[in-house]
Amino acid sequence: MFDKAKDLYKIQKEARKIKSDLKKTHIEAESEGVTVTINGEQEVQKVEITDEALQKAQENKKDLEGSLEKAFNKAIKKSQEIGAERMKEIMGDM
Repeated sequence: MFDKAKDLYKIQKEARKIKSDLKKTHIEAESEGVTVTINGEQEVQKVEITDEALQKAQENKKDLEGSLEKAFNKAIKKSQEIGAERMKEIMGDM
């Protein structure tokens, strides 16, 4: 039983370290002139829109909205994959 508690403590400690590392990890995704940067905790760090994408948005707002949606979804998916891979490393050690 003591070994299980020890393993649980080790997992918690590693998970906190990973969370800290993910906060420092920046993930960038681009879609049609829109670039989104988030950290590993899925907090938005930066959004960039090219002049061309902005000009298109003046003609058709839906295009920009779609590009933003795609870029955010790509960034979130990448961050989830990175987080899952890091957690898999911990569980593999157990």
